Amino acid sequence: MVEEIRSFIAFDMTSESVLKKISEFQALLVETGADLKPVEPANIHITVRFLGNITSNMVERIHEEMKKVLFTPFDVTVMGVGAFPDARYPRVCWAGMTDGADQLRQIFTQLEPRLRSLGFTPDSKGFNPHLTIARVRSSRNRVELAKCIEENATRDFGLIRAACLKLKKSDLTPRGPIYSTLKEFCP
Repeated sequence: MVEEIRSFIAFDMTSESVLKKISEFQALLVETGADLKPVEPANIHITVRFLGNITSNMVERIHEEMKKVLFTPFDVTVMGVGAFPDARYPRVCWAGMTDGADQLRQIFTQLEPRLRSLGFTPDSKGFNPHLTIARVRSSRNRVELAKCIEENATRDFGLIRAACLKLKKSDLTPRGPIYSTLKEFCP
């Protein structure tokens, strides 16, 4: 039997000060009484492309395609908060990105045809650079949550460095996901 590996391509969070500011904002979200689960600080990252389940023999092929992406390390400004699909009916709360967002989009645009050549279907959602900071489980206190998001729409979390593109493995456990790096590309 072939092992299935739940995987994604991402940049890790590299700034303790940004993580501290995100944790402070997560506490504000929790204070609304909304039914949500904040993302563990160690699990916060910039997902460039979710891949889903892959086989172990795909790992090296994906890594080879990652190494063809042209970029130099760059800074990303983490600023603003919002929710998917929107603040009135949130399922995911996120921190946005300003400076560096275009470079992230260019990386996604370079990766997409390379992944298609390996048999991956196009990403139907496209790419919207963000950090997932909480997942909303129900509509409890949704109005208070929306108000908190709107009041912090321009919140500044600081700069992070996007240096190494990583192929990550996600092991789902009852306590939450555990992420590990399978391969990385650091130009």
